[in-house]
Amino acid sequence: MHHYAFAKTPPMGWNSWDCYGASVTEDEVKGNAEYMAKYLKLFGWEYVVVDIQWYEPGAKSSAYRPFVPLEMDEYSRLIPVANRFPSSKGGQGFKPLADYVHGLGLKFGIHIMRGIPRQAVHANTPILGTDARARDIAHPNSICPWNTDMYGVDPSKQGAQEYYNSLFQLYAEWGVDFIKVDDIASSKLYGFHKEEIALIRNAIDQCGREIVLSLSPGPAPLEYGDYLCQKANMWRITDDFWDRWDLLYEMFEKCNEWSKYAGPGHWPDCDMLPLGHIGIRNIDSGGDRWTRFTKDEQVVMMTLWCICRSPLMFGGELRDNDEWTLSLLTNPEVLEMHRYSHSNRQVYRDRDKVVWAAKGDNGDTYVALFNIGDETDMIEVQWEQLNISDTQFVRDVWQRRDIGICHKGISQVLQPHSVKLLRLKNASN
Repeated sequence: MHHYAFAKTPPMGWNSWDCYGASVTEDEVKGNAEYMAKYLKLFGWEYVVVDIQWYEPGAKSSAYRPFVPLEMDEYSRLIPVANRFPSSKGGQGFKPLADYVHGLGLKFGIHIMRGIPRQAVHANTPILGTDARARDIAHPNSICPWNTDMYGVDPSKQGAQEYYNSLFQLYAEWGVDFIKVDDIASSKLYGFHKEEIALIRNAIDQCGREIVLSLSPGPAPLEYGDYLCQKANMWRITDDFWDRWDLLYEMFEKCNEWSKYAGPGHWPDCDMLPLGHIGIRNIDSGGDRWTRFTKDEQVVMMTLWCICRSPLMFGGELRDNDEWTLSLLTNPEVLEMHRYSHSNRQVYRDRDKVVWAAKGDNGDTYVALFNIGDETDMIEVQWEQLNISDTQFVRDVWQRRDIGICHKGISQVLQPHSVKLLRLKNASN
């Protein structure tokens, strides 16, 4: 089945990284899944994703312990550690946890690192489905600069495809619906590993299960846009995104560059939403805290991610959400734009005035007026810039209230770091 046939709309879910770094536990995953099922599933949120190092028994934060023993099966494949995932005892892997998540009507995902465990290579353990062993397929000088768990796989070696096939065969048996593969798709020093992406695509295609493929860490190279559309369901267009205004400011340019590649089955990914209570055991960007974004900045981020149709992966501890944070994730009119709009584009940018537009599936037009400068400013758009008629009925999408009829265009005075998201209906007939 072609991967375009799934992830028809941008995936929406929760990922453990922003809260728990490499150290999330089964109870924390279940608790967030239960919250999602109760409060968010109705709005389209569905993936529950266990991020990095579920195979590392001593993981305590986002700081990796170099060269420590990892939990591995007899075929060179990493498996969950029982001290953090008790249901995985006795070789059951993630199947019991995936079954639990599926029982809530949700989907289950995991993070993996590109390559083969270094400890498999050092012990030269077997690979399922081939006579080749770990040492035969490893690429020992292809390593991740920030984590010591893996060597790359040499795609030219006999057994390389079989190794990835055996991984995805295992994940299919566990009931995995979503895989985030890391250290594979960056234009920066980490490198863009085109051939390993192809091995992984082949492995998913033969595993017999629909698995959404997400590539990290980003920023992905723009020149591989068409290739990424063919091979992956989503790919990061940025390095790790955190709750800092300078990072959000930079995303406007990236979203504009990548917007033409978004479509059913293939989504440029702006990375996780660092909202609510984050940094609980992730020390990467400021420790245990509530998001540092102001309320206006949180709405700016949600609006940009939704109007450019990025996947939405929530980073906070869901069970600590306040009413405000929940309201950002459950506005049905904003999420309808995210799921069903098309022709999403930047209309213009004049320094720190940015206007985006999209078409609704019923012919309505969405327009977002952003002030990303540090001074109050007036942002305007003419209907002719949106290729629509002179008389429009205007609704404020975040506030969910009607503004009324506007002729020829609209202008809004906006505070710094804020946005107005409008829905326009033709009122001239």
